[in-house]
Amino acid sequence: MAQILINEMAKVYPDGTRAVNDLDLEIQDGEFLVLVGPSGCGKTTALRMIAGLEQISEGTLSIGERVINAVPARDRDVAMVFQSYALYPHLNVFENIAFGLRLRKIGKDQIDKRVREVAGVLELEEHLKRKPGQLSGGQRQRVAMGRAIVREPQAFLMDEPLSNLDAKLRVQMRAQIARIQRDLGVTTVYVTHDQTEAMTLGDRVAVMKRGVLQQVGPPQELYDHPRNLFVAGFIGSPGMNLLSAELERDDDGRYRARIGSQALELPESLLHQRPALRAYAGQEVVLGIRPEDMEDAEIVGATRGATLESVADLVEAMGSDVLVHFPMDAAPVVTEDTKELARDSGATDAGFTGAEKKPVLVGRFSPRTHVFEGQPITVAVDTARLQFFDRTSGMSIFDD
Repeated sequence: MAQILINEMAKVYPDGTRAVNDLDLEIQDGEFLVLVGPSGCGKTTALRMIAGLEQISEGTLSIGERVINAVPARDRDVAMVFQSYALYPHLNVFENIAFGLRLRKIGKDQIDKRVREVAGVLELEEHLKRKPGQLSGGQRQRVAMGRAIVREPQAFLMDEPLSNLDAKLRVQMRAQIARIQRDLGVTTVYVTHDQTEAMTLGDRVAVMKRGVLQQVGPPQELYDHPRNLFVAGFIGSPGMNLLSAELERDDDGRYRARIGSQALELPESLLHQRPALRAYAGQEVVLGIRPEDMEDAEIVGATRGATLESVADLVEAMGSDVLVHFPMDAAPVVTEDTKELARDSGATDAGFTGAEKKPVLVGRFSPRTHVFEGQPITVAVDTARLQFFDRTSGMSIFDD
C-alpha cells in the first residue's frame, strides 16, 4: 500500500491536444478515489499514466516516496482492472488468477495458497476449474479483480470495470468492490462515467472536464457545495435544476430570487451561508435547485415565498418517489458548462421544452402525491438549500 502524489501531470499529444492538463491530486494510503466525468474528459488517460500505459508529458507522479515517471509499467507494482476483463479464454479461473504470480516465479505452493485465499474472498471457490466462457459477466469481473488482488500490489487501478454489466449486477458488484477494498485497505483509483457509482464508492471523488480537474472532495461535499455549474449539473441523479433568476433586494433588506413572474424569498440562514450573494442584488444569476428540495405543496403545506406555480408536464412513478417534470417561464441557462452537460446526456435540447425553450424542472415528490400530467401544481421549495452561481464565470456564489 502507498500514497500516490500527482503534481501538475499533463498528457500532450503530438498534435498539441492536451488530454490531461495540470492535474494535482494527493491520494492517501488506503484511500478509494474515484475519477469521474463525461466521455473524453481525460479520466482514463490519467489512470493510464499512473499505470505506465501512457507516457507522462509534464509534471511528476510518485507512488510511495518514489518518482515513477520513467519506471516501466511492469515495475510500478500496481494492478489494473480493465473494462473488458482481459481474461485468457483458454485458461480456467485458477490459471487466470495465478497467471501474474507464475510470471514472477512464485512457488507452486504459495501460488495455490494465495489463489485459493483470493477465490474465497471473491466467492469463486466453486468456479476455479471453469473457463471464462462458462461464467457470467459478474463472475468474469470478479476473476479479473482476483488477478489484481492476488499480486498484493501497492495500488489498484480500475477503468470502468462495471460498465459491461446490467444494472442489477452493477449494484451487486459495486457493493462487493467497496467491501473488498475496505477489507484489503489498498489504495485504489477508480475511473467511471457513472456519477452514482462515484458517489457510492469513493472516499473522495474527483470531477474532470476536458482534461481539467474541476473539484475533488468527499461525495457529500461535492453534492452539497459544488464548486461550479459543471459539478452541480454533473453530480446528482436527476441532475440539479438550473435556471436564470434575478436577485432582488427590497426596502426592508429582504432578498428574493425572481424567476420570470414568480419569486422565491431567501431566508436569512441562506444569506449567512452565502454572504457573497448580497453583492449580486439587481443582477442576473444562475439558480440551482435539487429535485429532492421540491415537493408537492399539498402534502407539505405551502409557505409564503417558497412555492412555484406550474403545470405537470410528465409524471414518472418510481415506487419510492415520483419524478414530476414541469416547465418554468424563465430564461434558459446556456453556458459552456451547460452545453457540455447537454452533450454528455446526448440531447442538445436537454432540459428545455416548447418553441420558447423554457427550462423544465424535475421535482422528486413523495409517492403520496396525486399529481397527474396536465394538472396545475404548486411546488414547495426548500429555499434554505438553494444554490447560486455567477452567470459569467459559472463559479458558486458562496463566500465574500
